[in-house]
Amino acid sequence: MNKQHLELYTDYLLSTFGYATATGLSRMVEGQVTHDQITRFLSAEELTSKDLWRLVKPTVREVEQEDAVLIFDDTIQEKPYTDENEVMCWHYDHTKGRAVQGFNLLNCLYHVNDTDIPVAFELIKKPVQYCDLKTRRLKRASLYTKNELMRNMLSVCVQNKLKFRFVLFDTWFSSKENMGYIKKDLVKDFICALKSNRLVAVSKEDYAANRFTPIEELPWQEETLFVGWLKDVPFPMSIVRQVFTNKDGSTGILYLACSDITVKRGQILATYQKRWPVEVFHKSLKQNAALGKAPVRRVVTQNNHVFAVLYAFFKLECLSIKRHLNHFALRAQLYLKAIRVAYDELQTLKAA
Repeated sequence: MNKQHLELYTDYLLSTFGYATATGLSRMVEGQVTHDQITRFLSAEELTSKDLWRLVKPTVREVEQEDAVLIFDDTIQEKPYTDENEVMCWHYDHTKGRAVQGFNLLNCLYHVNDTDIPVAFELIKKPVQYCDLKTRRLKRASLYTKNELMRNMLSVCVQNKLKFRFVLFDTWFSSKENMGYIKKDLVKDFICALKSNRLVAVSKEDYAANRFTPIEELPWQEETLFVGWLKDVPFPMSIVRQVFTNKDGSTGILYLACSDITVKRGQILATYQKRWPVEVFHKSLKQNAALGKAPVRRVVTQNNHVFAVLYAFFKLECLSIKRHLNHFALRAQLYLKAIRVAYDELQTLKAA
């Protein structure tokens, strides 16, 4: 890894307000680095989650605490006009209810106090091509599921001796395998969202007798907390419900499960709210670090661009801590400065 070129490229990602190209970077630094040098940097060895950890580890060690949380979630960056390959392919987007073309990024975000640091990532690859018998269309498949990748990332975090109290994830990762792996194999705890039709037994006798009830049909009251056993999950969990009002005035219901049955309802709800920074993280990757604004077409260059975007977010987070401003306020400052420089240059040209 060429650290000098990485620093330069990530600074460029944070500085540009248009497309991030090797030519644009070379022009910005007035030829100090050539277009070919940046292209070779992006086309070199594939940078991985292990490389990211090496870069962020010193900062993580300074801020980590026992009550921190690990947040897992994925995001899709649409790229409908880029040539398809094993990375840039079709992925199901649950926010739109359909498949979209682009790349799918699985992230592990370390959240402690007001600091968010990406400590692991996986770019979903689908190298297996097959023909769908129903539609007769060529499709792609991954060698590993996102749940398997998540468990591997979590295992690496534990091996790295990262301090944290809970693992947080939504319904898309609330599988019995993930729950069992975290609680039994890693001896860690988690808080996760559950679908309303998830089956639960509210006593050990019901669990043994295979008598289960959908969560939404339990006798819920305002401050209810049930200790129960989810189907096929061999340990008890605290299960709570939160009713909230959406922006459009509709009512939403969130069901949560916590593997530590000593934790009270209020703490469960408060801890799960710490999952929200991952949504801000994804938004910042796209709007502040040019995640989808680089015309990279090969698998290696796409992977290394994503790596650089994650490192650029980390640099912006460090700057945010130093300046006591959020990412969007920092970028607004840069944008205002750029406009002023452009305005002054325009006045100079008019006076010449």
